[in-house]
Amino acid sequence: MVDKAQWRRGAGLAATVLLGAAALAACGGGEAEDDGTLKMVVWGGDLDKETYQARIDLYEAANPDTKIELQLIPSDQYAQKVQTMIAGGDGPDIMQVAENVNSYSSKSQLLPLDEYIESAGLDMDARFGPAGELYTYEDQTYAIPDRSGAMILYYNKDLFDAAGVEYPTAAWTQEDAQAAMEKLTIPGEQWGFSGAGWWAQWWSFAYQNGGQIIDDSGKPAVNSPEVVDALQWANDLQYKYHYAPTAAEYADMGPDMGGDPAFAAGTVAMNATGFWGIGGLLESDINWGIAPLWGGKEQAVSAFGSGLSITRDSDNPEKAFEAIDFLTDTEAQTVIIDKAQDVPANIQVQQSDAFLKPAWAPEGLNMGAFGESSEFIFRAPFIPEWEEMQATFNDNLGTFWNEGGDAKTELDKIQTQLESVIE
Repeated sequence: MVDKAQWRRGAGLAATVLLGAAALAACGGGEAEDDGTLKMVVWGGDLDKETYQARIDLYEAANPDTKIELQLIPSDQYAQKVQTMIAGGDGPDIMQVAENVNSYSSKSQLLPLDEYIESAGLDMDARFGPAGELYTYEDQTYAIPDRSGAMILYYNKDLFDAAGVEYPTAAWTQEDAQAAMEKLTIPGEQWGFSGAGWWAQWWSFAYQNGGQIIDDSGKPAVNSPEVVDALQWANDLQYKYHYAPTAAEYADMGPDMGGDPAFAAGTVAMNATGFWGIGGLLESDINWGIAPLWGGKEQAVSAFGSGLSITRDSDNPEKAFEAIDFLTDTEAQTVIIDKAQDVPANIQVQQSDAFLKPAWAPEGLNMGAFGESSEFIFRAPFIPEWEEMQATFNDNLGTFWNEGGDAKTELDKIQTQLESVIE
């Protein structure tokens, strides 16, 4: 799963709720189904708990015979704990999943949902657009989209104005972005861009170049010229051009410093990240805006999201799907934006005034940037070996991001390792 700011696993990451052993033991669909209770497990913090509970309250009001017991697991413990629960036959009825969905579905730990979708008459394309196909494995659907949104570009309007740079738009190219970074950089004091060391950032550049991380045949393709060029450019922005802070420069700014807090502090002029960045900026003193990320040879950008699945341990999958259907329909999805938690996966809600003109947004904030970006989101490879693939990148690129280096050398090593990991 994404570990940048832990996003869906807690936008803004407030204090998380630790599950005790008794709660974990009770998390299966077994006994609880007898009293009309569904168990639902998600990751996150206080904002997530509040938002999910408000949506659950709506469902329970409309379905008084069913209760949903919500349990949160800290993001960094989520994968291990739910695997343990399912392996022990105590999996929840409803489980939140994201990029590693197929590490579960490939082990038959999740139920295929296609029959339930058909029986409910749920039009996945009409409700979710392209996101409706995200959580599939071997032509079967294993989760219903719940939260979804592209990575976008945050920019500091005052710094742009002072440098005489036009505000960014989707029409920008990588060359336009680099030219702006140069004008927005004041050596040792201000940087034009926050950097792109996170997979969601530099993968976007790779797909903009026409590259792929996993090719259409399911094989690793990380040392292709297109991917190599993208990774090297991302690194050069720090160590060659000095338009983005290096790891050492971030460390000098203070503990736990990175792109999101540096942007909020006015130290960097542009920051590519997800919806969760908005929460921290609502209390910021800077004058900021959002826009779609620039493109390269083509437009491409990472998307973030999570879906709701049903584990094989559910004693009442029909009722669990009924709840998921409700939670992803318009009324319950509107709560997500009302509480500024995330981007709802429901297309109708994304296009509504509730999303485009939320009460909490600064005047003139271009919330339409998310919808505009949805037109060029690339489909990330949600392979069963997602966690192993990410570990391979992280293990090999640490020095590269901390000190600079040669992208081709690093990606050749990663390619070899991935070929032995990915079937």
